[in-house]
Amino acid sequence: MPEGDTVWQTARRLHSALAGKVLTRSDLRVPRLATADLTGRAVLDVTPRGKHLLTRVEGGLTLHSHLRMDGSWKVYDTGRRWTGGPGHQIRAILGTADRTAVGYRLPVLELLRTTDEHRAVGHLGPDLLGPDWDPDRALANLLQDPARPLGEALLDQRNLAGIGNVYKSELCFLRSTTGRRGQDLFVYGRAPRPCLRCRTSVRVADQGDGSRERPTYWCPTCQPGPAPARRIRP
Repeated sequence: MPEGDTVWQTARRLHSALAGKVLTRSDLRVPRLATADLTGRAVLDVTPRGKHLLTRVEGGLTLHSHLRMDGSWKVYDTGRRWTGGPGHQIRAILGTADRTAVGYRLPVLELLRTTDEHRAVGHLGPDLLGPDWDPDRALANLLQDPARPLGEALLDQRNLAGIGNVYKSELCFLRSTTGRRGQDLFVYGRAPRPCLRCRTSVRVADQGDGSRERPTYWCPTCQPGPAPARRIRP
């Protein structure tokens, strides 16, 4: 699943391409939206909220999408060939006079009243990249259950929004060590290669209830964990 910064960058590209322009093409290819038509409405803005995308249009409507594991939005100049995947994977097309945004493999696509956006994103905690970011509130949310594994708490978007498997693993590593400058990723995706700090083989294991793929990477030397008799408290 994309990290929050990837969704933020996607929103920025969509906003740059569509905001302030009138839609000349609207094609939402999911059954419940088959008759919906946004043509003739101006796009007001495209806003990220955690890992969710909110495309607001005139008339008080919001197109809500979520990329999950495989979804993506691509932006093309008029006349350019679309290259995001085969046609049957297209779920949404939003076009203006000069740009076209194409949503591929979108597992979540729904049209809401803008006043009802809370139905889609109201459960989210403070957004790491949003104007509502509040580190004190995020910390308080994380500490509500001190016995909960840190990795699971970080992935719970109700605590704070925007962290995925990559940053979860990296943040937990950097919480235990300052690492080494000049590296993009210290542990994520490195198993069983050596830790960049101590050369111990990096380990990987699935985390959570198994309903989705959520690997956690860590260094058993740099991140030994608390002693068995010790409990972390706020």
